[in-house]
Parts: sequence; C-alpha cells; structure tokens
Amino acid sequence: MPAIDLDRAWDLHPQVSVRPEPFGALLYHFGTRKLSFLKDRRLLAVVRGLRDAPTARDACAAADVPAADLPRYGAALGALASSSMLVERTP
Repeated sequence: MPAIDLDRAWDLHPQVSVRPEPFGALLYHFGTRKLSFLKDRRLLAVVRGLRDAPTARDACAAADVPAADLPRYGAALGALASSSMLVERTP
C-alpha cells in the first residue's frame, strides 16, 4: 500500500464517521459503506488531528509519532486514503 505524502494536508472524507471503541475506533464511510478498524490509538490521534494540522506530518508530530515510525504511519494513512476514508485537503 503506497504511503500518502506526509507533507500535504489531509482530512477525513466528509461522509466518514468516527466511533471511538476500547480498541481504537471504527471509521464508517456513508457513501461507500466501507468500514475500517483503527486498532492503534496513536493512529486515531493522528486521524483526528488531520483537520487542524497544516500537514499529515504535523498531525503525526502532534500525536507524538516517533520519526522512525513515520513510514508505517504514512502507509496506514495511505491505506485509509485508498479506501476513500481520507481526502487531500486543498487550500
């Protein structure tokens, strides 16, 4: 799965709902009816922080993602983008 460009702005698709769960969260896309499970609370913090961060890298930094883990988080965000859960934010 290709990683997203962490130096661009991303956000949840407007039709995606996030439901917190003890294991992390469920993401449901009302348009595509796809369901995604986030089993990493830090990834959930990144996803929630995308809206207010100027870039995905900044959202990762705000969620205390170590620099060594950025490729893994970029790939996870890429998987969410490829399933239309995330969209690139344009200025």
